[in-house]
Amino acid sequence: MDLATIIGFIGGIAMVLLGVFSSGSSVGGIIDIPSVIIVIGGSYMALFISSPLNMAIGIWGIIGRTMKIFDYGEKNIVQNLVSLAEKARREGILALEEGLDDLDDPFLKEGLRLMVDGNDASAIRAILENEMAQTEARHMQWAGILNQWAGYAPGWGMLGTVIGLIGMLNNLEDKSSLGPNMAVALITTLYGSMLANWLFGPLATKLLAQNSREMNSKEMVLEGILSIQAGDNPRVLGQKLLTYLDPKSRKAIEADILKD
Repeated sequence: MDLATIIGFIGGIAMVLLGVFSSGSSVGGIIDIPSVIIVIGGSYMALFISSPLNMAIGIWGIIGRTMKIFDYGEKNIVQNLVSLAEKARREGILALEEGLDDLDDPFLKEGLRLMVDGNDASAIRAILENEMAQTEARHMQWAGILNQWAGYAPGWGMLGTVIGLIGMLNNLEDKSSLGPNMAVALITTLYGSMLANWLFGPLATKLLAQNSREMNSKEMVLEGILSIQAGDNPRVLGQKLLTYLDPKSRKAIEADILKD
């Protein structure tokens, strides 16, 4: 579970409630079911118009993805590739075929298979880079849908404001209806702004951060495979791959990777 996302959810609610209480209002004053229907329901329906059906429905699973922490195993990638480089240096590249099916990383497995099968570096790079590009394109598409939702929500908030004002103006003689209609008019704007700036916009940014880490790990694998094929010294390969790690992770394994 990604604690940062949970803190953001709970903290965002807490800040709104703190603002409400400090202004002398009550929680009931910012809860309005018609506003929820207009903003959340309406903006979600807009996704069905702008996106394929499977993606409009599947967006909930993607939102769930932002609740998880993914370990892309950058340190393990460095260690595994250096070990593979040492084995290839001792026994030859064909020796890497042994144990290939036991690897957990499909991208690493695919790259090693291409290398063991005798493909040249340009072919390996082209295939793996295309795999990376297609994966990133899918990630960008999901993040784009969340950004679309973030863009639609304030518009539906304004639509709810107009609906509330129309209701209020049509019933000026009924003073009892002024309050409820004004509540819809103002609270829908609040909900639209919250959805855009507290939920969907930040969640899309988190997806982009996850994508960046995954692409970084795949770039490490690509660099390592091409380096092994080129016959680079395992120590040189280790130094090359360590540059992809943050200082803390690098320090944790640097001594083992660069041992004499």
